[in-house]
Amino acid sequence: MPDRVTQDRKSFTVEQANAVLPLVRAITADIVELSGNIVERRQRLNLLRADRRSDVNDAYSDELAQVDRDLEADRSRLYEFAAELRELGVELKDAVGGLVDFPTMIDGRPAYLCWKVSEAEVAHWHECDAGFAGRKPLAPVEVGT
Repeated sequence: MPDRVTQDRKSFTVEQANAVLPLVRAITADIVELSGNIVERRQRLNLLRADRRSDVNDAYSDELAQVDRDLEADRSRLYEFAAELRELGVELKDAVGGLVDFPTMIDGRPAYLCWKVSEAEVAHWHECDAGFAGRKPLAPVEVGT
């Protein structure tokens, strides 16, 4: 018997996934760009803080606090982008790498159509518990059944 999560999720055929892919690609490209930017800025900020005494209260302290606020705002934007994907029925798996999954049924069981931002179309799938490492080409399976 399928669990509630499986019953409530949208299920895509390959055609449906590829039809919504232009919008998913645009959102995912924004996610990849923003998340890469956040990672880079967070690393620089951590390096700056590592060289500072924690009890210093100077002009740079205010600037560092502003950078923290900016990073938090960008993190909120990332959550909004991920929410847009969820509203479409798509699951963000890796923000930096631009990896998303489209829930589906393959050979009568729940699975995922797997797509990465650098790929032209949805052409892979994996079992629900296999993840990206378990990706397989779509050709020999029956999607949507």
